[in-house]
Amino acid sequence: MRGAFTRAAGTAIIESVCGRTLLRALPPEGGSGMPETVRRGYAPGDAREFGEKALPLLRRAQRDIFYLVSRGYALERAVTFVGDRFQFSARQRMALARATCSRGSLLGRRRRECGGDLAGKTLLVDGFNLIIPLEIALSRSTLILCMDGAVRDLAGLHGSYRLIDKTDRAIRLAGDELAALGVAGARFYLDAPISNAGRLRQRILALLKDAPFAAEAVLSDHVDGMLLGREFVATGDSAILDRCVSWVNLTARILRRRMPGYPLIDLSLPDALEWMPA
Repeated sequence: MRGAFTRAAGTAIIESVCGRTLLRALPPEGGSGMPETVRRGYAPGDAREFGEKALPLLRRAQRDIFYLVSRGYALERAVTFVGDRFQFSARQRMALARATCSRGSLLGRRRRECGGDLAGKTLLVDGFNLIIPLEIALSRSTLILCMDGAVRDLAGLHGSYRLIDKTDRAIRLAGDELAALGVAGARFYLDAPISNAGRLRQRILALLKDAPFAAEAVLSDHVDGMLLGREFVATGDSAILDRCVSWVNLTARILRRRMPGYPLIDLSLPDALEWMPA
């Protein structure tokens, strides 16, 4: 049966050259011909580990981590040291690691962020870094508001990705916001070694075919390398944010404008620079 589905899917791809409807209808996943229903990023313990009782302790620990990394300690060592002291879970530690950066990194990321008019620009979109958090938001799962303003998830790819029932909606959300921004183009970069990257590329091209901007989707073995040192990079990847010319906080913009009131876990530590001057 799986072989029969593969041949059917291939037929749809060929036929789509002459008819976009068939490409839009191409099944994103598996032999059932229907997208997999998944609550992306959901963990049943998050309500407790990131609830109102847990957040004050997490923020207190985050201040300690921020102090240490701003004084030259490696982030991983600082999170381990502080996490052991507060006896945090692995997921809580992951949230602190993704939400926290040094004072120097925070200042640099704020300086490089493009917060103004993007009309006529071409955005370089870190594809998985955008689509997965949007899928998580549509799943009503945990997303973290970080110190640099980026919104990050706790899902983790680990080389494996499956298109789900929220994937098309996530792509459309991105397309709607890009259109509203008036960009001239959006080039999505997808990590080729990750499973189903090619299928996600097909969905992006199909759903954004009629967008009022030029939509591209590129498979690459070295997405990070292609985005380093570039302008108008739409990503929340910390390593890229520290080494790009400028970046666009697209995920946060989409959530703020398209899903207002989404319950982000707030680890933004807004007063960090005030209580820890240079």
